[in-house]
Amino acid sequence: MQNIIVVKDLVVVYPDGTRAVDDITFSVEEGEFFGFLGPNGAGKSTTIKALTTLLHKASGRISVAGYDLDQSPREIRRSIGVLSQDTAVDGDLTGKENLRFQGRLEQMGGNALTKRVEELLKLVQLDNVAEKQAGRYSGGMKKRLDLASALIHKPRLLFLDEPTAGLDPQSRTAIWDYLQKLNKEEGVTIFLTTQNMEEADRLCRRISIIDGGKIIAEGSPLELKEALGGETITLSFKGDTDFLLRNKTKAILGTVQAVTNIIDSDESVIVYTKNATQVVVDVVVALGRDNVRPSFLSISSPTLDDVFLQKTGRRIRSEELSRKKIEPSILSVS
Repeated sequence: MQNIIVVKDLVVVYPDGTRAVDDITFSVEEGEFFGFLGPNGAGKSTTIKALTTLLHKASGRISVAGYDLDQSPREIRRSIGVLSQDTAVDGDLTGKENLRFQGRLEQMGGNALTKRVEELLKLVQLDNVAEKQAGRYSGGMKKRLDLASALIHKPRLLFLDEPTAGLDPQSRTAIWDYLQKLNKEEGVTIFLTTQNMEEADRLCRRISIIDGGKIIAEGSPLELKEALGGETITLSFKGDTDFLLRNKTKAILGTVQAVTNIIDSDESVIVYTKNATQVVVDVVVALGRDNVRPSFLSISSPTLDDVFLQKTGRRIRSEELSRKKIEPSILSVS
């Protein structure tokens, strides 16, 4: 499969001297759904702006859709569609007028433009409100209209910068469905930046995880999660973050034979094991012998956030993940 994006030793430096993207190298195959996963400030948006000719690079080589960035930026812009974090629709125009205006910017017109506008309005399920002012649309509807605008000229490659940020779950799921259809049925290559682990896991065939301007992990979501060594057991201590207690806990857990890895995060101690539902009893017994009693345990399958945690020692997002909690007090061993 031919690469539609090739990035080699890319460096982007802000005017204040910040090295926002620090010597990264990666490629994206044509027809691929590729994800760039990382927290705020990791370098995701900076990378996408460099690839779409919106930001100057300090050094490195970029090729997009077969064109070298330094030599053919105009040809790159003609070959791509871009959906940014901020919705860019004109609230005074109707949905149909927004799309026609975008089409004219792409030098489209006549029956071809009319047909394309009708196709896109149906695709994003806005054909029934096409004559209404976009300013009266909901946030999810505006995002879908923005997506249709990015597709008006049938780009080979679509760049999406956190496209579902701030949307409600129903709107987010609808956007995901449209993107999967575009990729699978129309063969559009999609480059997605996100800090939503579920989004990356569900949509992307392959991902790169970026932090501090550097790529820290690459592979398919399944490969990255399997590399962790099994399921996770999370131990939390109510109101107690004592350094010595954490070290004592990790030392005890290290004696449990089935434990494959232990990570001390900001909020808890994470244990990796092949069969957590069985090993959790051994963990509780081992801790109990030394009077170490966590406030609760939680068991889950590994996530992309766990991959990031293992690589950096912290989570991509600070909010608590939904896990199956087990109160240690109800566990008993005869």
